[in-house]
Amino acid sequence: MTTAQTEREPDPFRATRWSPRVRWRLAPWWARVMVVFAASRAVTTVIVLALASVQGANPWTGAKPGYFEYANMWDARWYQIIQLTGYPAELPLTPDGHVAENAWAFMPVYPALVGMLTWFQIPWNVASVLVALAAGLGAALVFHRLMSRFLEPDRAMFAVVLFCVAPVSPIMQFGYAEPLGYLLLAAALLLLVDRRYGWLFPVLALWSFTRPGALAFALTLGLHWVWRRWRRRDDPFPTRERVLAASVTVFAVLFGFGWLLVAGLGTGDLHAYTDTELAWRAAYIGYGELVPFTAWFESGGWWLGQPLGTIAVVALILAFGLLLVTPAVRRLGVDIRLWSASYALYLLAVFFPQSSVFRIASPLFPLLGAAAIPRSRWYRWAVVVVFLALQVGWLLICWGIDGRDWTPP
Repeated sequence: MTTAQTEREPDPFRATRWSPRVRWRLAPWWARVMVVFAASRAVTTVIVLALASVQGANPWTGAKPGYFEYANMWDARWYQIIQLTGYPAELPLTPDGHVAENAWAFMPVYPALVGMLTWFQIPWNVASVLVALAAGLGAALVFHRLMSRFLEPDRAMFAVVLFCVAPVSPIMQFGYAEPLGYLLLAAALLLLVDRRYGWLFPVLALWSFTRPGALAFALTLGLHWVWRRWRRRDDPFPTRERVLAASVTVFAVLFGFGWLLVAGLGTGDLHAYTDTELAWRAAYIGYGELVPFTAWFESGGWWLGQPLGTIAVVALILAFGLLLVTPAVRRLGVDIRLWSASYALYLLAVFFPQSSVFRIASPLFPLLGAAAIPRSRWYRWAVVVVFLALQVGWLLICWGIDGRDWTPP
């Protein structure tokens, strides 16, 4: 065969070599995560814009608000208030003398970061979304590394897909601190799995003033220490690691109560933070004391009546416990299961379930790794479609406002 003939012959492998599927497989993991995140956010943006176009006037925006206005409704305005005026030195009171809703319910790291962007003349509404998006992307990248410790590459990537299209994932492009919390949680779990205990100190310090949950992670650390001590014959637990793991556990406990103490010192009332949080449940069951492990049963009674409310809560607890011992969840390792149990116990102790329960429960997202294990194409596409449909449902029920709305996100 002559050289000219060879040049004219088409390469049968050329088209395959540069097909989108091959390019995808050859791309570095971080590039694929970025593509997944960008694509998921584009889809969610279309959904959000469609809902914003039919949104009526409300306490936060006029009718048919633009994207950035729509993305800064509800609690997003509290963060802006914090950046503009700080925290109140005196707790505001209702006409009947109870602590009213106020800024102490929201921690300072996220509004501080957004405020730093506004120094560059970026409007608050835009800056809040930019910080949320950056944190959400960071969370997706770190989550991939976490999942890669337990799952094969395609399964770890599909876990990221599920994280990016999850029903409450629109929060990663709204003016909320959740994406920053996801990033810090994913980083803390990755450090714990890799047993890099020393790096947990700065991560937990930052997390403690970003979103609630660091105290639940303190329980995770304590259980992790006990587990490693018990398994030391099969998995050596040298003295240096024992001391470091115990030290970071104590640190997490102290910083887990950090914002409560700051609120107490800032107002002169050590109950400032808990009383402020209780103000949000008063619309449902009135004002009362914080009694651990009662709120879920009170909520069950409020929503379903008794005894059905109590039966539903007990059934939910049992179902979650069974979930944690399934083979799929066990594949994610003991530390993710310890975190899931610790955070669930934390919510059971202090949280009053109402419409924001879906957002508050979202730090359980590492469990999505279990849902990423099946490789069937129809299964994967079906889960993505269902999650996107649930996004629409969550936005309609919890984010969009119809009159005097009692279903906050």
